[in-house]
Amino acid sequence: MGHLIKGRGLVCTKRRDIAEVFEFITANQAEYSVQMMSHTLGVSRSGFHAYLNRPPSDRQVADDALTDQIAAIHEGSKQTYGAPRIHAELADEGVHVGRKRIERLMKANGLRGVSRRKFVVTTERDPRARPASDLVDHNFYADAPNVLWVSDITYAPTWAGFLYLTVVLDAFSRRIIGWAIENDRKAQLVIETLFGTLGEARKTLEEWQEDYNWRRPHSALGNLTPMEFLQRRAMDKMAA
Repeated sequence: MGHLIKGRGLVCTKRRDIAEVFEFITANQAEYSVQMMSHTLGVSRSGFHAYLNRPPSDRQVADDALTDQIAAIHEGSKQTYGAPRIHAELADEGVHVGRKRIERLMKANGLRGVSRRKFVVTTERDPRARPASDLVDHNFYADAPNVLWVSDITYAPTWAGFLYLTVVLDAFSRRIIGWAIENDRKAQLVIETLFGTLGEARKTLEEWQEDYNWRRPHSALGNLTPMEFLQRRAMDKMAA
């Protein structure tokens, strides 16, 4: 009877609350009879059946169409985008809706973005080693392509242990210039060839590089992808 006791708190005369009561009855028909729930919750059976047979509202039709768009973007991101990025993608397509609405529809349809991993220390500085010079004084911005490239090491957990990935990024456009992957995190990884391979990892990372450069918008670039940003800049220079 736990669900039914909770349902008593739904009783109200407002139209929206009555709809919530009918949704509660719909969800619990397998456990309790409609007659008993209608009586307990203070609604009529005829009203409940009329609710079930009603045509979808304009809002529901719009939500269904928006859900299809959200699902397509979510799938296109390999199920990594959450509500903020999907909100930006929709706005770029000319669909202007609230982020809270997107969050609600994603939750209702079991769509979730990829959350940040728990922080793991993967780089430990040797206190005996001489620190490398900071050539850019922590200024990671550039006014043109290929003026400043930056690099860092991250990790990918696998069944066989960590794989360590180095990516070189153009600071102006955020375009990935190249990458290398190894099973240790020695500094040599950064300066070795950027297009080395470890079996199938190369194919996966090439797909990721393509996705990053062509399909992943950045807020720092006005919600454009790196390649869109470069193309727009080239067009602006031609028009000037």
